[in-house]
Amino acid sequence: MPHSIQTSQWVPFPVELVFAFFANPANLPHLMPTWQKARLESSHLLAPPIRPLAGDPALRYRSPAAGTGSEITLSFRPVRSLPFRITWLGRITDFTWNSHFLDEQVEGPFTHWKHCHRIVTETREEVAGTSISDEVEYDLPLGPVGRLAIRSS
Repeated sequence: MPHSIQTSQWVPFPVELVFAFFANPANLPHLMPTWQKARLESSHLLAPPIRPLAGDPALRYRSPAAGTGSEITLSFRPVRSLPFRITWLGRITDFTWNSHFLDEQVEGPFTHWKHCHRIVTETREEVAGTSISDEVEYDLPLGPVGRLAIRSS
């Protein structure tokens, strides 16, 4: 049975900065809970389309970004109290600067994983910022046993 999660948050930073941060695979371990001790094991980055030139020179970032076809391998602890690690290989399947990118699991703990990061300019209470939303579709391994394990935690 497929599952889905949707989250959203707003930050008072320009879309160019926020998108550049999320599109750089080196930042992924910083986005995961610290107890998981996530590590970027390897990455094969394919260049994204040419980055749009921001009008403000201060917003012209030169950080790496994982374009469509890039593959990223992470390892992390799946359970807080257990010392073993699992490996996750993901591939970027869609990428549009300062808008969204999509990653899908190639190998890892889920039977299916598709994650869309949407990053758009949004002003709140007269403060310019960026809205970050995540939409995840996934299937758990082990059928009914996997679903039971999630409900128990």
